[in-house]
Amino acid sequence: MKKKYSVIILVISLISILALMAGCSSTSNTKGKELKMGAIMPVTGPAAEKGKPGIDALLDVTEYINKELNGVGGYQIKLDWKDSQYNAATVNTIVTDFTNSGVLMFAAMSSFEMTNAMGIANKAGLPGLAVFTSPNLYNPPQHIYGQMPDYGDDWVAFSNYYLQNIWKGTGKPKMALELLNNTTGSSVKDAANAKAAAMGIDLVDIEEHAATTISENDSLTRIKAANPDVIFISSTPQPTSVILKNAKDLGLTPGTVTIGLAHASFTKALIDLAGKDVVEGVYGVYPTVTWDDSAPGIAKAKEYLTKNHPGDAGNMDYLSLWCTGLVSAEILKNAVQSSGYDTLAKGDAAAWKAVELNGFQKLNYDVVGIQGKVSYAVGDNRLASTVKIYTVKSGTITSLGDWITAR
Repeated sequence: MKKKYSVIILVISLISILALMAGCSSTSNTKGKELKMGAIMPVTGPAAEKGKPGIDALLDVTEYINKELNGVGGYQIKLDWKDSQYNAATVNTIVTDFTNSGVLMFAAMSSFEMTNAMGIANKAGLPGLAVFTSPNLYNPPQHIYGQMPDYGDDWVAFSNYYLQNIWKGTGKPKMALELLNNTTGSSVKDAANAKAAAMGIDLVDIEEHAATTISENDSLTRIKAANPDVIFISSTPQPTSVILKNAKDLGLTPGTVTIGLAHASFTKALIDLAGKDVVEGVYGVYPTVTWDDSAPGIAKAKEYLTKNHPGDAGNMDYLSLWCTGLVSAEILKNAVQSSGYDTLAKGDAAAWKAVELNGFQKLNYDVVGIQGKVSYAVGDNRLASTVKIYTVKSGTITSLGDWITAR
């Protein structure tokens, strides 16, 4: 009997030792090994008011993932980010470098940047995550995916909200569009031209402006002559601040005409640039919650912002890029679990394919409540479908309800 017990104890001991060795082996196998992610960010240039809080967030969330979550599957994320200067030629140079430097995937903050990056990325098969998106990036779907709904989706969501909750007149409301002269604007123009009539909206004027504009008095004078009920602006914070100041001077204020904004410009930077009195009562669409929300992931974002970049307090672009880091980590986690580190470590076409098929296309993640859930549907590279409608009250971006579908 004693001999039998001794054998049992010996077997249990061996199992325990083997388990311990396996644990040590796992730690040893991942220690010092990295998964490389690229990022194209407009930290300087015409969109720096977005790029600066964006890169702050991406650096902070990468630190959080590596230090507190032990990376992805035990592997650290190495962030290789470059300043695009919001310049097409610079973007082309950056994405070419990514295809030759072991990057497994890359993110681009703006649709303009990704529009310039996508030709090289699609040809190589390098998967990209566009943070702020436009339909041209994934029509037809290739290797670029949208983290959040695009600007055309913004227009649909806002227009439906306007018709259901704001418009009190008879007949069709008259809408004018003030659009940035790149994909940020063309996305809205395409969506409005395709859907306005069927939705019961009369498009009375479509104007364009540059990212470097210093006055839109002429375009707004034409808009005013069309006597619109509502103006929808799709741009970035700096030019939007110019437009809103000019509009106020011309008597086009939220008290006389409804003004709605797509999400690229609807952030704290706009309030700082334009002034609280100018933006009071303006509506906006945004794909994340605000800093005052009780979403599960807000506390950790606040902790890192407060510790590292307190100057970004209240900025929703920070939250968008915090989500970029979380979504990217989920993509890389899925990929390394399914394909193994050795496959990904090569950073070649086979690694990119593995990241796309086993990472991007296996997404089913709620992004800790900060933005709408991301998931992949065959043939549709838009990963999220929900936004929120906000307005500015007493200088604060204030929610007007729950998530709504933006398509």
